[in-house]
Amino acid sequence: MPSPIAQPGRTVAITGAGSGLGREIALGFAAKGYAVFGTAISAAEVQELKDASDGHVRLTICDMTKEAAVRAWTAGVSEALGDAGLDLLINNAGILTPGPIEVLRLDAIRREFDVNVFGALSVINAFLPALRKARGRIVQVSTWTASVPLPFNGPSGASKAAMEVFSAVYRAELKSFGIDVVVASAGNMKTGGPAKTASALARVANGMTPDQRALYGRAFDTFATTLNGMQSHGLDAVSAATRVIELAEQVPAPSRAAVGPDAEEMLRAAREKSDAELDTLRLQIVGLD
Repeated sequence: MPSPIAQPGRTVAITGAGSGLGREIALGFAAKGYAVFGTAISAAEVQELKDASDGHVRLTICDMTKEAAVRAWTAGVSEALGDAGLDLLINNAGILTPGPIEVLRLDAIRREFDVNVFGALSVINAFLPALRKARGRIVQVSTWTASVPLPFNGPSGASKAAMEVFSAVYRAELKSFGIDVVVASAGNMKTGGPAKTASALARVANGMTPDQRALYGRAFDTFATTLNGMQSHGLDAVSAATRVIELAEQVPAPSRAAVGPDAEEMLRAAREKSDAELDTLRLQIVGLD
């Protein structure tokens, strides 16, 4: 259980803070003097970030799919915060399950929703009492593929789109309590994710049956190559984290904002293009036109 905060100040809780974008967000807030709490998936991540932040970031190993684990973590953080409450919640944790929908196991898709949707909801609900005390803010890290979904990336776009709907509803339901809800739509990032994505893509390709390979193999290989290239040339982790922190502190709070130039471009396309134009665009993006 985190120890009580010695001196009052700005506070933030970050899910998925042990690596990638979450790690850089945690370090960025710590550098600004925030008391930073977060979740990680291993003891190694906890220790690494403790060392990197000179002890200013306090991580807890937490399985986002286990509500009891989430409640234990949030209760410990809330107790450490006391009557001051929580200023910021950065809902960042997420996983990626690429592949043709016909090929993916339903259990794999459920797992993505367990992390990206139900895990996120459980964290928000558990922290609402602390957020009400501070009239705090929730930042839901999303992706532009929630607005312009891509082939072979359905579970990611669908789960993030679901959280964007929940975010809009939370924004309305929590307005009277002074709690802002911001959707940060991220673009491609060089945050350690590309290596994980490449591994996930390879697992799907290698797991296809001969019949599935005949149906989807060539198109999926093209998608995989394109996606790996997009992520490798994406926004660097520190710049992406800086943008998320900027949105977390911006006054007045935006309802939705892009993280990265490609995200800005795709959100604009979602607003301005017709369905037929978007159907063409999504194929072009992944090299399948």
